Amino acid sequence: MRKIALNAIRQPANLSIDSSLMREAKGLDVNVSRAAEAGIAEAVAAEKTRLWKLENRATIDAWNDYTEKNGIPLEEYRQF
Repeated sequence: MRKIALNAIRQPANLSIDSSLMREAKGLDVNVSRAAEAGIAEAVAAEKTRLWKLENRATIDAWNDYTEKNGIPLEEYRQF
């Protein structure tokens, strides 16, 4: 999970959040800004991963085909 920089430059944002969820978060002393930032960071990381997999699909498939046909290179030296 990505660590959030405490000294990062922050940008104000308007968000619409379920009012009962906000009440509960405030009642539990949850830092809503940091929680939202963490959730957004997680969503960004997930989307970057999804896009990387799409962009590299052909290479991944080619490598999988190669290892199915030829085995893992240098397999005789593996210690696991």
